[in-house]
Amino acid sequence: MTTPDKPHSPLTLLEIGAIVAIIVIWGVNNAGAKVATEQMSPLLVGAIRFGIASLCLAGFIRPPFPDWKSLLIIVLVGGSLQYGLVYTAYWLARDVSPVTVANQLWIPFTALFAFLLLKERLSRAAMVGMVVAFVGVGWMTLDAHALQDWRAILVGIAAAAAWALTTVVARRTTSVPPLKMQAMLAVGTLPVMAFGSAVFEHHQIEAVKAATPIVWISLLWAGVVSSVVATTLLFWLVQKREAGRVTPYLLATPVVSILIGWGLMGDVLTPQILIGSAIAMAGVAVVALAERGLRAGAAKA
Repeated sequence: MTTPDKPHSPLTLLEIGAIVAIIVIWGVNNAGAKVATEQMSPLLVGAIRFGIASLCLAGFIRPPFPDWKSLLIIVLVGGSLQYGLVYTAYWLARDVSPVTVANQLWIPFTALFAFLLLKERLSRAAMVGMVVAFVGVGWMTLDAHALQDWRAILVGIAAAAAWALTTVVARRTTSVPPLKMQAMLAVGTLPVMAFGSAVFEHHQIEAVKAATPIVWISLLWAGVVSSVVATTLLFWLVQKREAGRVTPYLLATPVVSILIGWGLMGDVLTPQILIGSAIAMAGVAVVALAERGLRAGAAKA
């Protein structure tokens, strides 16, 4: 595993720019997921996204390969299950914001699963942060408007749990470069998503033909900019910094999604939704800061 070049020195302007770019890319990608699933079924969106990513990343798949059991969990849980749930959540949702906030619970879930499965120490601060995060999501969901999206929020929480499990498994496969891992995830997820769409969804050809340019831009953004560009920037950062120095900054991602949802997509942001979201993200931030072992390399792309 590569040792960070300068883990404790101040961030350079170039590194700050990379962090901001990742935050914006992922924030836009969340909004793009909602745009795409408004015109296409969720598994179809996932299949197209990972088809695009596979074309871009297939060249990174070469030996040696990680333990097949770990790889299978990463591909099936972190790929097919997690992204299937994410796109289903946005497909079910009226608004982008609540689902995006709920999905950030992957960080508390990661700390919890690391404690339960890897027997890692769970600090008191992290436990407090977990409780605060879940209380915040609960308070946000109880808002009369957000409550209309309760199914989407629950599915988003399930997606967060799936990604957290993937993150814990990925800790045992740290010798695999992120782009190689993304490539294996994309190539493994594509046929599962395509098969699921063929079996459980309908009118895919019509949906593809009717898709507007903004949908294809969203899919290209997810398959190329998010899966490739953001991952490359993140890999470059964690080669220079400890993962714990990077992860907390990435918690600004939902802010970008919320602003896009409110400003461009008609999201309703009541005081209760905003306060609940702020409480949830504060709790997530406490966990991220308390558990510096959380790997930025496993963050969502």
